[in-house]
Amino acid sequence: MLDLLVIGAGLSGLMAAYTAAKSGLSVRVINKGLGSMHWSAATVDLLGYTYSNQKQSVKRPFTTITALRDSNPDHPYALLTEDGIRFALGEFVALTKEIGLPYGGSGSGDNLFLPSPAGAPRPTYLAPQAQLAGDLGRSEPMLIVGFKGMRDFFPHLIADNLIRLGYTARAAFLPLDLITARRDANTIHLAKELDDGARRVKLGKALKNFAQKGERIGLPAILGLNQHAQALVELNKLCEVPLFEIPTLPPSVPGVRLYTAVRNKLQQMNVRVEPAMEVIASSTVDGQVEWVESETSARPYRQRAQSYLLATGGILGSGFDSDHSGHIWETIFDLPITPPQDRSQWFHSSFFSSEGHPVFHGGVTVNRNFQPIDASGQVIYTNLWAAGNILAGSDPILERSLEGAAIVTGIAAGRSIVKGQ
Repeated sequence: MLDLLVIGAGLSGLMAAYTAAKSGLSVRVINKGLGSMHWSAATVDLLGYTYSNQKQSVKRPFTTITALRDSNPDHPYALLTEDGIRFALGEFVALTKEIGLPYGGSGSGDNLFLPSPAGAPRPTYLAPQAQLAGDLGRSEPMLIVGFKGMRDFFPHLIADNLIRLGYTARAAFLPLDLITARRDANTIHLAKELDDGARRVKLGKALKNFAQKGERIGLPAILGLNQHAQALVELNKLCEVPLFEIPTLPPSVPGVRLYTAVRNKLQQMNVRVEPAMEVIASSTVDGQVEWVESETSARPYRQRAQSYLLATGGILGSGFDSDHSGHIWETIFDLPITPPQDRSQWFHSSFFSSEGHPVFHGGVTVNRNFQPIDASGQVIYTNLWAAGNILAGSDPILERSLEGAAIVTGIAAGRSIVKGQ
């Protein structure tokens, strides 16, 4: 029998699986789809904004997290010490270095501010190496380069918005046939094309002719898919100026890179990651999860484990479902959750309310071991843990804490499972 079955293949599920497997547990990951990493910028947003001040971004996240514990003791970060959060982030950074996609930060503990696909400063704590030269705290002017015919990347919009905010930037276009002969290509197709060394040479020479002395070049995040590290080194050398990627609209090439590399690492650790395994039923006996079932083409596939981790996400990640009456429920174990059961209370009257919306703020309540608890504080199932965006007490999208919370709660839950074995 498995030691641990992880339900959900986002960052929280994968980091919990990695933590458990690293400690010698037998682990399997199952998921309905591919996980949220395919749609994210692949940065690690630890804390970018607070509920009390949505207009001013957070500069020093750990200082703000300390205050957050006092104002919101139910927040997932309040379940951990600062040392615990730093340990988890350190584990993630070490893992990314090991899998060839190293992440870095400001070096001072402050947030980085990277240009968004619209040219707005985006606070984040850690970023892939390919995005670090875009830090708006640097002084070099920026040349934002797009490709004629490429969808969903607008260099003049990015440059104009950066200029309005006081940064020095300009925009330019290159022909798309430098990269591909395809008439219609998304970012994944283009990144695969730049796995080809000859195409990288053509692109690098063209970029060198465009760049002015002292500039840095911002490009859409398409600099290789499977050969990204090599592509980044070669293009930086050819251009002779710093390059940085700007995340695009989904599908996210940096997210796909990270997911693929982490999945491959888990497979090397004998952890199977199986998409298209939506859990449709479960059985619990005497306060323990007995099994879960996934739908297959023939008949439901029943899986058993000593321990289970629930990392299916909140209402946006299909971890919760709802009906026309306003009833919301957790989809696998029917755990008690905190969102309002009255549909009229799901949203504030203002769409951009600084408080966020109650329907996104609610979730599963857990104890400090990340085990789901009931209203009286009692553990519901002794072999069940939960992590990530399914947890109550925060709105990670509003706070810009989605990836940070996923990593630290996933690793914390994984460590708790290891201790309980």
